[in-house]
Amino acid sequence: MGAGLGGHKGVWGAWPWCLRTQPCSQAADIISTVEFNHTGELLATGDKGGRVVIFQREQESKNQPHRRGEYNVYSTFQSHEPEFDYLKSLEIEEKINKIRWLPQQNAAYFLLSTNDKTVKLWKVSERDKRPEGYNLKDEDGRLRDPSMITVLRVPVLRPMDLMVEATPRRVFANAHTYHINSISVNSDYETYMSADDLRINLWNFEITNQSFNIVDIKPANMEELTEVITAAEFHPHHCNTFVYSSSKGTIRLCDMRAAALHSSHFFEEPEDPSNRSFFSEIISSISDVKFSHSGRYIMTRDYLTVKVWDLNMENRPIETYQVHDYLRSKLCSLYENDCIFDKFECVWNGSDSVIMTGSYNNFFRMFDRNTKRDVTLEASRENSKPRAILKPRKVCVGGKRRKDEISVDSLDFSKKILHTAWHPSENIIAVAATNNLYIFQDKVN
Repeated sequence: MGAGLGGHKGVWGAWPWCLRTQPCSQAADIISTVEFNHTGELLATGDKGGRVVIFQREQESKNQPHRRGEYNVYSTFQSHEPEFDYLKSLEIEEKINKIRWLPQQNAAYFLLSTNDKTVKLWKVSERDKRPEGYNLKDEDGRLRDPSMITVLRVPVLRPMDLMVEATPRRVFANAHTYHINSISVNSDYETYMSADDLRINLWNFEITNQSFNIVDIKPANMEELTEVITAAEFHPHHCNTFVYSSSKGTIRLCDMRAAALHSSHFFEEPEDPSNRSFFSEIISSISDVKFSHSGRYIMTRDYLTVKVWDLNMENRPIETYQVHDYLRSKLCSLYENDCIFDKFECVWNGSDSVIMTGSYNNFFRMFDRNTKRDVTLEASRENSKPRAILKPRKVCVGGKRRKDEISVDSLDFSKKILHTAWHPSENIIAVAATNNLYIFQDKVN
């Protein structure tokens, strides 16, 4: 990686090993979301089988103080099960659509996970002691005969092997008619929102049987439906502000305060008539929206580009980055194989200076906002050997292909990086490539 990208004069090297939650090709093992917690010590993944796998960063070794800790499996649990809606005769799949961490308040960790219909609040805690010496139960947990109890014992706590338990503390159900695409924890840490195709609901963490509808774009006549909500997120610092994006390529910045309920800031870039085509509407649909950590900017991802918007300028983005513009000539075949409907996510690094998003052929892209440099890297088993350096990849559009380039016609569209995550304070990234999870770090010489 070029000097400066990522804030270090270094190169991106593979982690000493590549993490794989399940190294097999079953559909249930396909990773559907990736999320670091607020400290970066934990990394959670959700998959199509409804499972959540949490990785924990190992503490730095005293023998090797310069070696940063590696991530190992900390806990695995089944978050959601397949269900059936008998009223609508619809199957509700168990796939985890999103995971969001809550800031740690005590020894336990809390996270939200959601499938298409139900959001769950999970508590993940450690246990390394167990009680022994009950009066009414024996060591196996069976009830003792009261007539056999002759002495009163005081139970004691004995050390045991560390056990990580995941328990559901709240289940927020029956509030969404359509599929949930986003959940976002508010900066007050008392509320969160869940968004589906047509509505956004606001929840209190303590109340599971009631939510407040804060956005509803469902028309009275569904035949008049022209757009759907694609993503939503709370502002990182202002608990009254949130943003949501639509399939029309528009963004709305909303304020929940009573005095501002009927107003919102509307962000949209005018379309260039010369670029108008049959696919224009599809590729302009926003698949992800993210506030910067500073709260000053909004980043959006559509099919071909990543855009950065200033909250104070609604008429056009301040930055536009081409992710894979070489696919513009392939839109017809991408439409036929449904790839044009893929929903790519985007992430900021900890200082908001670098943007990362995925592409096809297991490529992912990084854009340095300061130097305007960009790089294409590949997540694959071949180049993720211990301490391997990731070499920049280039795609050849036409003409003579160089030795280190790959032809656009050779790209594998079944290998796609939709989900990525960036450590909140360090140059460590997690990249989900189908059913494999890769972790890379910036190597500093």
